[in-house]
Amino acid sequence: MAKVAQKVILSPSRDIPFDKLVLSQSNVRRIKAGVSVEELAEDIARRGLLQGLNVRPVLDADGVETGTFEIPAGGRRFQALSLLVKQKRLAKTAPIPCIVRDAASEILAEDDSLAENMQRVALHPLDQFRAFQALREKGQVEEAIAAAFFVTPKIVKQRLKLASVAPALLEVYAEDGMTLEQLMAFTVNPHHGRQVQVWEAVKNSWNKEPYAIRRMLTETSVRASDRRAVFVGVDAYEAAGGVVLRDLFQGDDGGWLEDPALIDRLVAEKLQAEAEALASEGWKWIEVATDLPYGYSHGLRCLAGDPAPMTDEESAVHATLLAEYRALEEEYSGQDEYPEEIDARLGQLEMAMEALEQRPLIYDPAEVARAGVFVTLDRDGRLAVYRGYVRPEDELREETAVQDGDGAGVMGQGGDAGVSSWKTSMTSAGGTVITSEGQPIRTDLSEDEDDGALKPLPERLVMELTAHRTLALREAIGRSPEVALTLLLLKLVTDTFRTSSATGSCLEASVRHVYMSAQAPDLKDSVVAKLVDERHAAWEADLPLGDDAALWDYLTVLDQGSRLALLAHCLSFGINALHEKVNPYGAGISASGLTRRMTHADLVARAVDLDMVEAGWEPTVDGYLNRVPRARHGIRQPRQRQVVEAVHRRLEVSIPEPAPAPEQSCPEQ
Repeated sequence: MAKVAQKVILSPSRDIPFDKLVLSQSNVRRIKAGVSVEELAEDIARRGLLQGLNVRPVLDADGVETGTFEIPAGGRRFQALSLLVKQKRLAKTAPIPCIVRDAASEILAEDDSLAENMQRVALHPLDQFRAFQALREKGQVEEAIAAAFFVTPKIVKQRLKLASVAPALLEVYAEDGMTLEQLMAFTVNPHHGRQVQVWEAVKNSWNKEPYAIRRMLTETSVRASDRRAVFVGVDAYEAAGGVVLRDLFQGDDGGWLEDPALIDRLVAEKLQAEAEALASEGWKWIEVATDLPYGYSHGLRCLAGDPAPMTDEESAVHATLLAEYRALEEEYSGQDEYPEEIDARLGQLEMAMEALEQRPLIYDPAEVARAGVFVTLDRDGRLAVYRGYVRPEDELREETAVQDGDGAGVMGQGGDAGVSSWKTSMTSAGGTVITSEGQPIRTDLSEDEDDGALKPLPERLVMELTAHRTLALREAIGRSPEVALTLLLLKLVTDTFRTSSATGSCLEASVRHVYMSAQAPDLKDSVVAKLVDERHAAWEADLPLGDDAALWDYLTVLDQGSRLALLAHCLSFGINALHEKVNPYGAGISASGLTRRMTHADLVARAVDLDMVEAGWEPTVDGYLNRVPRARHGIRQPRQRQVVEAVHRRLEVSIPEPAPAPEQSCPEQ
């Protein structure tokens, strides 16, 4: 026999005056959570009570209803109503919608309270995002939505941003196919096609962390902190029609500029405008480049300018600042440390005086007419102008007339006098010879063979004689180490410090400068680059480079330690430890040659105890971390320390604790 289903009877609802309601001790909620009572009261005042209270009659000792009702479910709503009554915004006798449980019911009050809280299903975050979006589409502004739901406008912006992600990805999130943090990462790029493309690339990957998603979505963009963006300015970029990608959920350092081509064009235009302004100074050439490679000024002569004098007004200001600075120093000289405000004032005075002391250089107008300027950006995105560089082809050509001596000594008088006169005979027989760019030019030579003048020796004979001399010089140098060192230094110094037009030497030994065809943009600003440049400039200031005889005398009297230091400096420019692409067809370096070069470089590195950490190299985000697959390091977690350890194991160097790169300025080279 079939069992008859019992009919469900719902508790009746009725309006009960507020002053007839009391809180029940059977309410299971003891801990405050969620929206505050004050915010709930404001919400009820705005939109009314959306859900009635669950109440039971209060019985006296005899089991008779007293006319009062207790509230086991809905206590927070009752507290919010009580606050409105206390604020006189709701009458004490206002009718309150209630569901009235029969006093004789077998279901306990605690059961009702627990069921109301446990059976409730929280709103899925995506439903909230879409609800905010619907309100926005119906005309409500973000501030009004924020006020209605007691959140900040920023939170509303974030929810609207999440709702704007590609619909396909929202469905994945709704089905728990991605986390909220991953969905947040996709908001950084508004293009749905790119969002879906990135998700397809990472959804089956081991690395689909939010940071990896953000990196892929912005990999073709330029950070707002990039020096190009700093130079142009984000406002100028946006005014030119550029779009800035922003991350509303974490610090984005100003965002990402989505159009690299536009930012490069704006940089080029601004640099070009700066160059056009410099043209009025009279320079022969101006080279504009966003990046100048390391060694860009090699082979160029740098002009030595004189600082421009201060005007009377500037001198007066400087004197006033200096007087105040010295007065403060004297006043607080007896204290262990300056008061904070005094220390700050001293810093301001130092900066103001330094700005006045850094004078522009004044150059010789004749030198300016054949010199040029490099216009570029420094590492911080500021304009960098390097003035006063003369290219070899723009140098003045010195024409020197060489007078011939007594040619009879060439063969007739043996000894050193006869040997030393061979060079003169080759270039200046029978008249004045002017040398231009190393090529002799004869003038006023008589064509009359019977005028008694000495005739040049036959070229073949001169070659044979100089062969004898060369061999004799080799034997002499071989037993004269000091002279050999001086000769080597003379040649190396010439190769290192003179321009490429300075050719010709009796020693076939040279430093072939090695230029880095592939290099990071910040190489010229690195610690080691600055050390090399400073050492080079120090030697260049001391060496008499204009005259070989003077240079020989200088090198001869130089103490042994300095000679070796100069030798090491010159040889360093010939070091080539570059990894290059192997060319199997003969041009360039072969595979075996590359292997030998790198092995040789390892020997030298061990000999000098090379430590790349002490040399200042660190794996930066742009220079290494974002460009090398982590699988090459054998690590799975994106931790800087692990990457640093893996890199330095390959370099066989010590591993310090990671530290931020030191602040460096970009000096004139």
